[in-house]
Formats: sequence, structure tokens, C-alpha cells
Amino acid sequence: MITKQDLCKKIEEVFPQAGACGIDYDVEFDEKNEAWAVDLHHGSHHLKTFIEIDEADSCIEGKSCIPLGLQIGQLKHNFDLASCTEQ
Repeated sequence: MITKQDLCKKIEEVFPQAGACGIDYDVEFDEKNEAWAVDLHHGSHHLKTFIEIDEADSCIEGKSCIPLGLQIGQLKHNFDLASCTEQ
């Protein structure tokens, strides 16, 4: 299985607008859901999505990063929308 560092690096390659791992988002393996949890945050605001193991593995192996890119892009889009409505 891939590591957190592998997935962070790939997220920053595929979707650099997401920011930096540990600063703008965190990645942890969620045992309960058996998936990678990506938590986008800014201040006290958080949005989370789950990346299936096979999707993450496929992307790291260079096969297909479309599902990963779409999920991170949608997470960022939702976060941006939530931030705009608060202003």
C-alpha cells in the first residue's frame, strides 16, 4: 500500500491548487472506511473526502489519476463556495 507521503506528493502534482500537505490539507488512512481521508482546511473550516485505496494506488502507479484529481478538485471547489457564502 502507498504511504501518506506518496499520496501528498501526488495530490500536489495532480492538483497544485489544493495547496501543501500539512498546511492546506491533511491526508490520513481511515481504518474504519478503509480509504484515504483528505481533509482540506482553512482556519477552523474543514471539508473531507475519501479516496479509495485502488484509486490512490492506480494514480501513484501512473495508471490513472482522474478520480483522484476530480475528487480533490471538487473538494476545493466546495470549500471555495462555502468560503464565499460566509463573506
